[in-house]
Amino acid sequence: MSDKIRMVNDGNFADEVKNVADVPVFVDFWAPWCGPCRMLAPLLDQAAVAYEGKAVIAKYNVDESSDVANENGIRGIPTILVYKNGEVVGQHTGAMNKAQLDAFIEQYC
Repeated sequence: MSDKIRMVNDGNFADEVKNVADVPVFVDFWAPWCGPCRMLAPLLDQAAVAYEGKAVIAKYNVDESSDVANENGIRGIPTILVYKNGEVVGQHTGAMNKAQLDAFIEQYC
């Protein structure tokens, strides 16, 4: 996993996601047992490097934390929520290829 990806959980979510004001934060809600999540992971690694300075990529493991996932009604994974200035402004559920992920990120950058 890229060192550019932020690992977030219930304890640090506000500081690492909601309190970021300068760029959009893309939070991947995932689990280690999820096949589509594992397929998306290397694409998120690439995006974290490609969009450094323009966006933040974060991962939230739903097996290790659940409060934020429950608050946001996450029922399927992978789900990516987009935060700007602490508010959810976008969402995508399900796997994506690189072109789809890049297009999704570009909408908010």
